[in-house]
Amino acid sequence: MAEKVKRGLIQVYTGEGKGKTTAALGLAVRATGRGMKVGFIQFLKGRASGEHLFLSQYPAFKIVHMSVGSSFNKPREQMLQEARLTFAYAEEQLLSGNYDLLILDEIFLAIHKELITTEQLLNLLDKKPDSLELVLTGRHAPPEIVQRADLVTEMRKIKHPFSQGIRARRGIEF
Repeated sequence: MAEKVKRGLIQVYTGEGKGKTTAALGLAVRATGRGMKVGFIQFLKGRASGEHLFLSQYPAFKIVHMSVGSSFNKPREQMLQEARLTFAYAEEQLLSGNYDLLILDEIFLAIHKELITTEQLLNLLDKKPDSLELVLTGRHAPPEIVQRADLVTEMRKIKHPFSQGIRARRGIEF
């Protein structure tokens, strides 16, 4: 039997350290295991990762990314268009009533790159249904969002393999 959230909170996973998306995915797996419907919308990530390959097998869990290709080497205009489409889709899903948990992965990166605004996200938070649990991830969470959130976790980088020249590894980082 599906669990229902009586009061949905706003959670933020931010910081320079690794693990923001992973933490959100862990919560998503827990919620799915309890019969909750989960939506996971990724901003600026354009390639299928291990989480897409695994979680797309579960009908209660919907994972969506509208970006195409790497966000590191595409024209700004394309990133802007993709971020706007993703944000509009996220708003539609937030209001749809189809989910118990909705995750907006890397939304803070989209704000940091000035593809969407903090004000747009604050307006979206104003529309959040009371029963929806909302998770926002990415580096550079704006102070206004941190203030508004019910739970904020900051991942702090102490040591990272990228600093040693070790590239992202399939199945570990993506």
